[in-house]
Amino acid sequence: VQLQASGGGLVQAGGSLRVSCAASGLFFNMNVAGWFRQVPGRQREFVAAITWSGGVTTYANSVKGRFTISRDNAKSTVYLQMNSLKPEDTAVYYCAASRWNLISSTWHIRTNYDYWGQGTEVTVSS
Repeated sequence: VQLQASGGGLVQAGGSLRVSCAASGLFFNMNVAGWFRQVPGRQREFVAAITWSGGVTTYANSVKGRFTISRDNAKSTVYLQMNSLKPEDTAVYYCAASRWNLISSTWHIRTNYDYWGQGTEVTVSS
């Protein structure tokens, strides 16, 4: 499985951006897809996740109500729509996928994900 993230860029605070993660390979074996983000000097943190089959979602408290994760099964693509962006959302955003049938309370754990994309940079100016 290969994941290709795209769509990052520079946006003003309050603006919107959508990042995408296109999957190739045996992606039908994946159960959960997620987005994480990382800034220099800090650990990669969970942003959002979605089940590939049923579209059940979960979000970090810091983005709840502003970000929306979705997937397009036909295109094997996961999206993260980011609205009302804040400077503290500035980070490199990584998509990830897990083969495991995880319970939702564990979707935020980085080590539960088997595959990672290369990251796409999002910068929010104040």
